[in-house]
Amino acid sequence: MVMDVLIVGAGPTGLTLGIDLVRRGVDALVVERAEGLFPGSRGKGIQPRTQEVFEDLGVLDAIRAAGGPYPARTIWKDGERLGEQPMFEAVAADEGAPYTEPWMVPQWRTQEILYARLVELGGEVGFGREVTGLEQDADGLSVRFADGTTVRARYVVAADGGRSAVRRAVGVGMAGETVDPNPFLVADLRLKGLDREYWHTFPRADGTGVALCPLAGTDDFQLAGRLPEGTEFDLSLDGIRKLVAAYTHLDAEDVTELRWASEFRPRTALADRFRVGRVFLAGDAAHLHSPAGGQGLNTSVQDAYNLGWKLGAVLRGGAPEAFLDTYEEERRPNAAAMLGLSTGVHRGEVQRGKATVQLGLGYPESSLSEETRAVPSGVRAGDRAPDGRVDGVRLFDAFQGPHWTLLGATAPVAGVRALPAAPESYGPGVFLVRPDGYVGWAGDSTAGLPAYLDRVGCR
Repeated sequence: MVMDVLIVGAGPTGLTLGIDLVRRGVDALVVERAEGLFPGSRGKGIQPRTQEVFEDLGVLDAIRAAGGPYPARTIWKDGERLGEQPMFEAVAADEGAPYTEPWMVPQWRTQEILYARLVELGGEVGFGREVTGLEQDADGLSVRFADGTTVRARYVVAADGGRSAVRRAVGVGMAGETVDPNPFLVADLRLKGLDREYWHTFPRADGTGVALCPLAGTDDFQLAGRLPEGTEFDLSLDGIRKLVAAYTHLDAEDVTELRWASEFRPRTALADRFRVGRVFLAGDAAHLHSPAGGQGLNTSVQDAYNLGWKLGAVLRGGAPEAFLDTYEEERRPNAAAMLGLSTGVHRGEVQRGKATVQLGLGYPESSLSEETRAVPSGVRAGDRAPDGRVDGVRLFDAFQGPHWTLLGATAPVAGVRALPAAPESYGPGVFLVRPDGYVGWAGDSTAGLPAYLDRVGCR
């Protein structure tokens, strides 16, 4: 038996892709070498564009219920508060962008929600299944596991993190740089002696310091620390207690529980390729970010969302196999830009806010973006399709699901939902919105639209 898609890794990337494929009727299996989901909070910021994706996938209500807004930051010195400041530059909401603020949800909780949605749709995760190698041939791939078993799949997606075994198996390199020479630590813990109204920061004059952020929707705090070069980490409860006591006015005993801890050195890296034959790289397997600015998890979700509908178009819609080349074409430059942005935020060169909410990202240079209007204005091919209302119908409600949406004309083929117009904010024209919420084609009339639909496998 040959499955359609094997997804390696049950993080946010793999789970998002699994949901998107299963709802398209694609035979997909997620496998994870660990015995359960990731237990830590590392990627805790859900950016507005990702909230839009999660609305389409049917998990936004659960995500919103599980988290909360980011608190303001307060700075401490010698046991005294020195004031407070917002974590993010405000971005004004409007009809086209209903979500403009990041939403804090610990990564472990986001993954629980995505996993529950995958299972609800009939998907599954095979835990304790470590991939050790694979071979490609003309018909598909044979994937080997540590227990000696093998499976056959038409495509494999590497969503197995920065040390991706699949990426190594297909010989793809990653080029990057160290963002910061200092070592970092992140941990989830419980403590007493601090309120949950602020993100408490304890900086030192030498640039080191720790921060304690109340994790929305939980009783936990996330500890993040930039420590001196050469620091020997002790990730035990006793070690974390000593660290907190050394950098804050709290006593060691005020840390009552340690739930998870990890050390890392912030670096960026970008895979040389995002596709090798029938293998695709996504998430941290394709790009590594500094955690500053909350771009890593979100960029990874966008990878999955971009790849999902394209695999569906080839496997179920009759699009040509070469159509899958547009995944690397669109996502690799996008990931490269996000790496630069994350580094800029880490180094204090970019303010968190309009630059980091990911609402301005698009694919105007993509071969899938056809702008055929004589004098285009407003929204253009390749742009994110804004929300709005047409005849009382909310556009994001119309977009929800695996279909294409046509604004301003009657649908020429089955499988395309049509509304009689686009909102004024779009400008004049006819707009075809891709399943991932970007404008694929725009024209003054429907002339040329059938040929485009045929090219993308929407027949």
